Amino acid sequence: MNTAPITVEKWSMNHLNQSYVSVTFCIPGVQGSSQCTTVDHMVLDTGSVGVRVMASALGSVLADRLPAQSGATDDPTGGAPIAECAGFGSGYTWGSIKRADVTIGGKTAGNLPVQVYSDNAYATPSDCVARGVADIGTVAELGANGIVGIGSARRDYAPVAQNIYSGVYYYCTSSGSCKNTRVPLDTQVMNPVANFTSDNNGTIIRLPALPADGKASVTGELVFGVGTRQNNALPSDANIIALNQNSHFTATYKGRAYTGSIDSGTNFNALWDTTIPYSGVFYTPPATLSLSAILKGVANGATLVTVPFSIANGWSLIANQNAAYNSLATPYSGGFIFGLPFFFGRSVYTVLDDAMVDKQSGPFIAF
Repeated sequence: MNTAPITVEKWSMNHLNQSYVSVTFCIPGVQGSSQCTTVDHMVLDTGSVGVRVMASALGSVLADRLPAQSGATDDPTGGAPIAECAGFGSGYTWGSIKRADVTIGGKTAGNLPVQVYSDNAYATPSDCVARGVADIGTVAELGANGIVGIGSARRDYAPVAQNIYSGVYYYCTSSGSCKNTRVPLDTQVMNPVANFTSDNNGTIIRLPALPADGKASVTGELVFGVGTRQNNALPSDANIIALNQNSHFTATYKGRAYTGSIDSGTNFNALWDTTIPYSGVFYTPPATLSLSAILKGVANGATLVTVPFSIANGWSLIANQNAAYNSLATPYSGGFIFGLPFFFGRSVYTVLDDAMVDKQSGPFIAF
């Protein structure tokens, strides 16, 4: 089986537009019930790479028994545990890198490097905190027990294999001493899909369309593989947006070009428009706006794709206490992000770097 169910529901702290899957973690090579645990409400994120689970959701016994990842390039001993400060738009997670067998639906990624965050094994480094964003390593902050990053990259931070960067990977010689380091690709946190033995070239997220006032809950499907089975064929008329090495393309909105992305882990569409009133986190137009953006992939001669979208008054809309909406948008000046609202009513394909689907090479997004 190459599918897993997706749910969109209010689960913790009333987080909206949060798509969840369940993940089973086992000690590598051991599948007994006492060696495994299933963690629900893991947020599904095409905007990041790698599996990250909160230590308390994993359980202290299993979290302690998962083997620590070592082998940092700059570790003189070669045996010190590796930890990571993983950055996201909303904050960071800090914690140990461990190895686990990870099962999602019917597919297993064996001996996968994962982050077990908020495990309190090592003091948070000052340059991690200095990013100036929040620690999202709690259910209250993240609205989830962890993150399943299934973006287009295979490893979460490939440049760290060659260069030391502040606030990313560390080797830790004691609970109070973690030092910045390079980390080889094969020990970095990895896209679980790339680790599968089959159906490993990408994913499809399928979510149903929504009424204008949203829904209390939504059930969809995560499909593994693109063009590998009858249930994951890429349609001949699909819009294909080639991505750069950072999973970006160009989005033109009202005549201005922005760095664009399509990200299931972002709860709302995020864009900058000074003509639309806003209050706090939401745009608040007096009536729902029908707008569009033009997407262009990075390939030479890429076809322009016009994508319509709506923006409603966010505060008025969410008063009905639903969990899923397709017309929520937030002010954001750092680019143009189609968040989870983009995914409703579509099949959205994410194909990995260097993967092939028919004659089209990844990385790309298609819909």
